[in-house]
Amino acid sequence: MSELNAKEYKRFEGIKHIRADGSEYWLARELAPVLDYTEWRNFSKVMDKAMIACKNSGHDVIYDFVEVNKIVNAGATSKPRKDFELSRYACYLIVQNGDPRKEVIALGQTYFAIQTYRQEIADRFNQLDEDSRRLVVAKG
Repeated sequence: MSELNAKEYKRFEGIKHIRADGSEYWLARELAPVLDYTEWRNFSKVMDKAMIACKNSGHDVIYDFVEVNKIVNAGATSKPRKDFELSRYACYLIVQNGDPRKEVIALGQTYFAIQTYRQEIADRFNQLDEDSRRLVVAKG
């Protein structure tokens, strides 16, 4: 698995949000321009494909693609604008379904693959009982 340089890594880390419970999410409307999608309608087509892949993989789409509404100012009035809080898995599926001609899509695939792998290792480590953890740490 290739490594990302600091600039590429910060591109995705810079828009990551952390909830009070420590869980991570990315906002779709922030991710779209990072992935060089200037039009929401084009990005939403990619998200639709990612949602289908999510459902077909047995995941709960509602958990990975949490629909939220943000109030935005539109001249003298304000109106709700649909957005999504995306899990790491949702982002991974989005970059897998993005335009492969875009270099940033390949960077996103690498970033989310590496981060997912790191999280899986951390989760497995945290599942070990205390004695097993001490043994793993001692062996280094």
